[in-house]
Amino acid sequence: MAQIKPATLTFLRELAANNNREWFQDHKKAYDAARANVAEFAQALLDRLAQSDVLETADGKKSMFRIYRDVRFSKNKDPYKTTLSGYFVRDGKLRRGGYYYQFSPAESIVGGGFYDMESHDLKRVREELAVDGGPLRAIMANKDFVRIFGEMRGEKLKTAPQGYDKAHPNIDLLRFKQFYAMREFTEKEVLSAGLLDLSHEALLALRPFFDYFTEVLTTDANGELIV
Repeated sequence: MAQIKPATLTFLRELAANNNREWFQDHKKAYDAARANVAEFAQALLDRLAQSDVLETADGKKSMFRIYRDVRFSKNKDPYKTTLSGYFVRDGKLRRGGYYYQFSPAESIVGGGFYDMESHDLKRVREELAVDGGPLRAIMANKDFVRIFGEMRGEKLKTAPQGYDKAHPNIDLLRFKQFYAMREFTEKEVLSAGLLDLSHEALLALRPFFDYFTEVLTTDANGELIV
């Protein structure tokens, strides 16, 4: 069974303390090994998800993000990310949402949702929530959702969105600009043989959340299909 190795977290921990090109080049073999290890785990997780979902990629290695940071517009000029992470996008207009994974000594998580929402998608979601927040509240209150993720995450407006009353009964939902959920792991869990099972369980628990957003984002306010 695919498993994250201690050497992978050791490399990332040392990279965080030595985030410069000279050190990285001197430890390129350790980086290659760490990346290959996470790619192997990503492939195993992808294979599990593919049993019940349709994804754009079938290659765990290709799902991984580059470790090189874009520092052009950042005050932080460290050249490398200190995580190994990636993303599985669901395939097709009737399968909205995507799955995310990230490993590092500082924070290891799996989860997913809607992070960089298009303005028209956010408008449609708010339109739906303004009429009925019950379905999303039921998902957020589900015992497995709460047990695995705790709560819905995402950046929020400080006040009501334009066109909505700040006294609206669903204002807490309408203020969301992003909607996503994450399951955090301890380092002991990351290095355990059970990580694949725990990760798969968490990502499966996102499905009702994804199904709800898919239904909303593929229909108009009258419930008519628009894709």
